Amino acid sequence: MGIKAKFKAASLLSVWLLAAPVAFADDQPVKGGTLIYLEQQAHTNLYPPAGGFYPNGGILNQITDKLTYQNPKTLDIEPWIAESWTVNDAATEYTFKIRKGVTFSDGTPLDANAVAKNYDTFGLGNKELKQPVSEVINNYDHSEVIDPYTVKFYFKKSSPGFLQGTSVIGSGLVSLKTLTLPFDQLGDATKIIGSGPFVVESETLGKQLSLKARTDYNWGPSKLEHQGRAYLDGIKYIITGEDSVRIGALLSGQADFIRQLQAYDEKQVSDQSFAIYAAPTRGVNDSVAFRPDNPLVADLKVRQALLHATNNKEIVDTLFSVNYPQAKSVISSAAAGYADLSSKLTYDPALAEKLLDEAGWKKGASGVREKDGKPLSLAVYESLPQPQNKAVLQLVAQQWAKLGVKLQVLAGTSGNLVTDNVDPAKTPLVVAEVGRADPDVIKSQFYPKNRDALLQKGGLNPKASFSDDKLNGILETVASETDRDKRLAAAKAAQEYLLDQAYVIPFFEEPQVFAGAPYVKGIAFEAVGRPSFYSTWLAEH
Repeated sequence: MGIKAKFKAASLLSVWLLAAPVAFADDQPVKGGTLIYLEQQAHTNLYPPAGGFYPNGGILNQITDKLTYQNPKTLDIEPWIAESWTVNDAATEYTFKIRKGVTFSDGTPLDANAVAKNYDTFGLGNKELKQPVSEVINNYDHSEVIDPYTVKFYFKKSSPGFLQGTSVIGSGLVSLKTLTLPFDQLGDATKIIGSGPFVVESETLGKQLSLKARTDYNWGPSKLEHQGRAYLDGIKYIITGEDSVRIGALLSGQADFIRQLQAYDEKQVSDQSFAIYAAPTRGVNDSVAFRPDNPLVADLKVRQALLHATNNKEIVDTLFSVNYPQAKSVISSAAAGYADLSSKLTYDPALAEKLLDEAGWKKGASGVREKDGKPLSLAVYESLPQPQNKAVLQLVAQQWAKLGVKLQVLAGTSGNLVTDNVDPAKTPLVVAEVGRADPDVIKSQFYPKNRDALLQKGGLNPKASFSDDKLNGILETVASETDRDKRLAAAKAAQEYLLDQAYVIPFFEEPQVFAGAPYVKGIAFEAVGRPSFYSTWLAEH
């Protein structure tokens, strides 16, 4: 990593908590320069529906465009590659008029045919190429190209979340050539051909990635003030796993922008007049979810006891900052359909003790509760993408230990992690979190055909016997109800039911926290916290 000149003295800047572009009344954007961006983790796969993993999305957001743009302030859906659209009353037919003159970076047209092929792949998947179905598209049937710039989508039943789904990172549009590649080749960024303001210039897998501005780009979201090519000449992503190294590089002028600033490092950064950006993810809160097929947590009273044995206020107060609000429901307070259910999340160790006693779990000689000769000993894998997740789970383990419940926190780097996390016998609970600014986010996390956090029958675990038809029915209503009020009521019902059944224990509302040098201007984020560098520019420094 080349060392850059240290920035000149700047006026004191306060900490910014933003989810939209920064406005500087006296500053005029200038073109040129390369942004040095330090990312905590390497990307895994750049098939657009895999963009939910933030390192993936942080790249896709620069190299692909979407049919629509979700305004991060208002959450309104605005034109982008689609100039306009119509939706029938049943929300089973969506028709989009495509902007003319848009091309992918290989020169091929981004027309109605290309859009149709993208959504047929995202909506149906491709078993031969092992490309999975997008979790944001429900009930998809097929596309129809009406004319070269008009495409129509048909759904098997109502799909009211589809319009918002066309704006998310998982719906980035890629060339027909990219769609012919098998999933396992799409980890190579050089093979991803999009229409975005940047293109992939070079890559050293797992270490760094260079993007360069597309000079003929002229089709950003129509309501943005900035139009035309990106201001930056390029972006250099450098994978830097150590928090202290990322911060040191930023503060010394070797880097311009970093992701995953930990809460305990925020003061160090703000004290030196660097900007902190805490962009909300507006989805399912940072939580743990239970797998009821595991006999240790199959009993509702056990799950309820563990919920009331969890002090999420202590977690936030001990480990985090004001940028991490204490959870008051399954989803974020900034999420569509949020309901304040803090009364169901009370920390009540006496009640927890009572519930465990009633469930037949008695403290043994070691202090760990036992039943039928078996200890109440659980295991969970830490989730590396979640902030301070190991420390969070270790604190939960301390809280539960006071009641005689053992929680073993396993390393998230284990080679067994993927297989163990779909085996309820080995992992009776799992870390859960997903961002999306639409009520469908609840279905994405808990429905068996989506992320399947509970490991239900018909989902990720082929041996599963557990299923909750009532929950799944509510989730299906969230995904298909066309009446807005009824859909939001279903979202509330889903949150209530998940907590009444103690399927999930929410901890805090997870932001994406970044830090930037004072000379980095025009930073923006999409609606769930992935950075957009289209309008970013570097002031003199």
